[in-house]
Amino acid sequence: MRLIQFTRNGQRGVARIDGAKAVAIPGAASVIEIAQAALAGNIKSLAKEIESRGPGEVLDYPALLASDSVLAPVDHPDPAHCLVTGTGLTHLGSADTRDKMHQKVAGDIDSLTDSMKMFKMGLEGGKPKDAKVGVQPEWFYKGDGSCVARPGAALEFPAFALDGGEEPEVAGIYLVAPDGKPWRLGFAIGNEYSDHVMERQNYLYLAHSKLRACAIGPELLVGDLPDSVEGESRIWRNGSLLWKKPFVSGEKNMSHTIGNLEYHHFKYRQFRRPGDLHIHFFGTATLSVGDGIQTQPGDVFEIEAPAFGAALRNPLGARANDAFRLGGVNAL
Repeated sequence: MRLIQFTRNGQRGVARIDGAKAVAIPGAASVIEIAQAALAGNIKSLAKEIESRGPGEVLDYPALLASDSVLAPVDHPDPAHCLVTGTGLTHLGSADTRDKMHQKVAGDIDSLTDSMKMFKMGLEGGKPKDAKVGVQPEWFYKGDGSCVARPGAALEFPAFALDGGEEPEVAGIYLVAPDGKPWRLGFAIGNEYSDHVMERQNYLYLAHSKLRACAIGPELLVGDLPDSVEGESRIWRNGSLLWKKPFVSGEKNMSHTIGNLEYHHFKYRQFRRPGDLHIHFFGTATLSVGDGIQTQPGDVFEIEAPAFGAALRNPLGARANDAFRLGGVNAL
């Protein structure tokens, strides 16, 4: 089952995707409302809660996409209660591009960089057997729900940024129940957009490089993630294809299990706050920066994987004229 959120005539709605049609879900204004209803009742299943409501109006899905009426597939009414985070060096081959970025400042290139050490740890301990806890992954914070752009919206290019590059990833979507238990609502394809030039200067700048916008959707995949996800990442410039490359995800192509990544996120008590929504990116092995691509404002990122339905498209916005300046903090 795949879901979208949309607006029409000033009203929000949720629909189930059925081919080229979107079938509205009666009485639903958001996915989080449906999830809260499922948790409050005895169903404890997002899919069953949706099925219990029966079918609603049939909508023209391509028309909704074309009119920019499709929202991110999940959001929180208070963006401060949506946490956007992620893990890196989790995919087979994902260390290659990162290592090329860092070797120049790593001294002896015959020795392992910190990135390669982290990747090796994942290969050796990211998929433990017998229900044991695996090694910790690299982890980062992107922001709250205000950093999530809807499909079709521009990704902000801050004035201080050195680069704005795509990262095609799968994101897990979670809601924390009133008793503090996290529940997975599903998965979405996403663009975990980052500043790779900043990160290249020093790998300790990774945290800074991740504090950027991102996008997910347009569809939420409810249920299990396929063992292997195959897709393609593209960049369009002035209507012409500038770059494309296939990408893979899913546990078959990862050095960690999804369960291990989830454990090492939600083991922290502050991430089990009742009512919070979590969008957690699982990492990638494919980056255009690794092929020497330098993006420009107006470039359009396109990330597509058949398992997730329609492609996610977002342009890179014009460089922002940020209002905050040096000396902008005053004593009170």
